[in-house]
Amino acid sequence: MRLFTPEAMREADEKAVEMGYPSLLLMEWAGMKAAWVYRKLFGNRPAVVLAGKGNNGGDGLVLARHLFLGGVPVRVYAAEGQGGDALSARQALLAQGLEIRPLEEALWNREEVLVDALFGTGLKGPLEGFYGGLVDRMNASGLPILALDLPSGLPFLPHVRATATVAFAAFKPPHFLKREACGQLFLADIGLPRSLLAREDLPEIATPETLLPLLPKRPLTAHKGSVGRVGVLGGFRGEGLRYAGAPVLAALGAYRMGAGLVHLVAPEGPPLEPLEAVFHPVPTPSLPSMRVEALAVGMGGGPWGREWALAALEARLPTVLDADALHLEVLEAYRKTGVPTVLTPHAGEAGRLLGVPPEEVAEDPIRAARALAERTGLTLVLKGNPTVVAQGSRLSLNPTGNPALATGGTGDVLSGAIAALLAAGLAPFDAARLGVYLHGLAGDLLAEEKGVGLLAREVAEALPRARKALALGQGAPPII
Repeated sequence: MRLFTPEAMREADEKAVEMGYPSLLLMEWAGMKAAWVYRKLFGNRPAVVLAGKGNNGGDGLVLARHLFLGGVPVRVYAAEGQGGDALSARQALLAQGLEIRPLEEALWNREEVLVDALFGTGLKGPLEGFYGGLVDRMNASGLPILALDLPSGLPFLPHVRATATVAFAAFKPPHFLKREACGQLFLADIGLPRSLLAREDLPEIATPETLLPLLPKRPLTAHKGSVGRVGVLGGFRGEGLRYAGAPVLAALGAYRMGAGLVHLVAPEGPPLEPLEAVFHPVPTPSLPSMRVEALAVGMGGGPWGREWALAALEARLPTVLDADALHLEVLEAYRKTGVPTVLTPHAGEAGRLLGVPPEEVAEDPIRAARALAERTGLTLVLKGNPTVVAQGSRLSLNPTGNPALATGGTGDVLSGAIAALLAAGLAPFDAARLGVYLHGLAGDLLAEEKGVGLLAREVAEALPRARKALALGQGAPPII
């Protein structure tokens, strides 16, 4: 599954028509699938369809016809001046005896559902005047809103804040970069030839189909030394304090992702959990003698972060660098050695490495991930919603995860989980995208069960459930 820009989507539509696929059929499938989502979410609750004069409006008119024929009460308000396929959709609706009133007369009541078929993709600037006011009225209504293809107004302000969005043929960047505006996501297959959607030059959206084959298999002869051993190096001791919680959480993440054995290298002090880990207390950052296949480094390192990373480099093993280990000179040293390396910064850390404000990273994580992966030459996990994995020209967006994961320590769990997959033999890009997907899916399973207030330890404990859920195809937005 690929992430299509509006331009790439238009190109695919045009090529489909050139191949002989009728454009009106694309509109018919889009409206029909959107009507199916409407019935699934809202049953027979009355609909108010707000249709623009372009193809998005045409999709809305097709939806209105299918709802009307299915017995759903429908009122339609549409812009004048429709042409092409949208005009055909309008005429088909009128032929069923349903009135179409001017968009300027649009009204609704508290029992109804609004259908946003105003603009979709391709806006060149913010909505103003009548349309800006209409969007404000829609948002202020408090009614459920089903957006067709994309909430109208995105990526600018004002824009519709939808309850759910039906994306047609492929997802577009705002579906992930402006997720709060889109609500629940559905992807509608509208019949475009599959060859037109297989664009290797576009970013990947991680799916169960692509990730399940990467999940390490366990033969009957498996033992703790054959399924991947991880070394976790992190923590800090100073000014009467000892910071060791972060590496402990990374160790838990590694174990729950399937590591056979975890060595925990942390500041001297009382033994630490997890009790299953082999604990190596050290007075200062150093690399003890241990047999492992991958390392997770830097969690909770504070002023020791740089030293932890340089000590770990001596092992020349696949490594996850997190938090306080993320320094440009450290990353350059890892690049020069050719050690398979995964970086896991959040927006603040990525901004520091790129020399830009964190807000700029968060506004366009795809661009920031490309830039940082290019600058470092390493595999990058840019944590956020969405989390983006980048390596060279390859880029993968993760569809799992939710705001309940916004709690201290969940990133440490992720670092340990990715290290476990590296230790099991996965390449950095594969370990990163699989680890991110399962970590987010664990958070989704917990949020559905408990809501907000999760502990990072609980996320680690849910990773085995996420592995099982992946086999059932869970985590990706439903395709209809």
